[in-house]
Order: sequence, then structure tokens, then C-alpha cells
Amino acid sequence: MFTGIIEAIGTIQAINITGQGARLVISTGTLDMSDVKLGDSIANNGICLTVVAFDSSSFSADVSNETLTRTGFVNYKIGQKINLEKAMLPTTRFGGHMVSGHVDAMVAISSMEHNGNSIEYWLDMPSDLAPYIAEKGSITIDGTSLTVNSITADKFRITIVPHTTEQTIIAHYQVGTQVNLEVDLIARYIERLLTRQEHSSPESKSSGVTHELLARSGYIK
Repeated sequence: MFTGIIEAIGTIQAINITGQGARLVISTGTLDMSDVKLGDSIANNGICLTVVAFDSSSFSADVSNETLTRTGFVNYKIGQKINLEKAMLPTTRFGGHMVSGHVDAMVAISSMEHNGNSIEYWLDMPSDLAPYIAEKGSITIDGTSLTVNSITADKFRITIVPHTTEQTIIAHYQVGTQVNLEVDLIARYIERLLTRQEHSSPESKSSGVTHELLARSGYIK
């Protein structure tokens, strides 16, 4: 589990393709590796990968064919800059939101515009993920926890302040850039709970969680 607060910008040093996927070597930049152990999880542009080897300035991780084809790794090359975040600890300050590290889709930046000292980005919104994307809700873009400021039928807008631009790879974004998207985990669990209730017998509907209750509490509109 992660929080979406990027700790460092890393660089892909090597991509070794195998029949089962690939092994990556990631230069970790300023990421503190002093507490990293074999088997730890590190998010790479929002993709949770397992550390299989490491030293003070880099780590290696295996990537499955599924991840290679369904995330930004399909386009990544040696020298690619990526956002890095180590898995959260129970004592971690929760500055972002709950991020699983499992990418739901790749989406494109459709437009960008300066607004004062910030930059507003409009991104394509896949129709199957639209129910999980809410105005003023949380969303993860390349591992970064961000707020959805507005939505249309097929797009959503995020506003990036200078600090976030400086601390992440967002500075490299352009119109057409493909990014990894993960929707809010809580939204998925709420949908699962409601769907199960709708398809269960009256005797099994005992949780007391209803559409009306969630609407009154501000979770859905």
C-alpha cells in the first residue's frame, strides 16, 4: 500500500527482456535505500514492483508480461524518468490517499493550460472508470496522489502546483503523454458492496449500507 506522495525521481538503467517478462534496473536518485530489504514493494510510476536485488543507489525488479502490456511500461525506455515511492509504514504521515499500486488504465493528456503559477491538465476518462472518478475526489496519476477538480462526460481535470511539478515527473508531461491511472480504492469497495447487495437475497442484506445512506454521507451523488 502507498500514499501517492512521491519520494524521489528515478531512472530506468536497464530493461532485460525474458520470455516471462522483463527485469528492470532502476536508479533511485535521492530515494533513501537504507531501510529497503529484499521483497519490499516500491511503486514505479504507480506500479507496485517487488525488489529482487538492490544496492545503495539502485534496485532490480521483475515485471510480468501483463504489466508490460497494460501499463506505461509498454512505452518505457532506458533513461526514462519515473516517480518512486516506498511502501507506506503504519507510522507514515498520510499525506495523500490509499494507493494500491495496481494500474487501472493508461490515459492520455488531452490539453494543458497555465493558470497563475499552476498548470491545469485535462485527461481522457475511460467510460468504464467514469463511475469511480468524482469531482474533488482522489485519483492517482503515475503514482502521484491528486485531486479531481472537475469532470465532463469523457474527461477530467487536475491542477498541478509548482511544488508537485518540481518533485515529480509531471514537468515532462505534454499533450498526448500517456500516464498510468489508478482510481480511488474506496470507490471500488463501495461499488462492490452495493453490487453484492443488489444481487443477494433479502435475508442477506444486513450491512445497512445503502445508496441513500452513502448519498446522505456525501460519498456518492
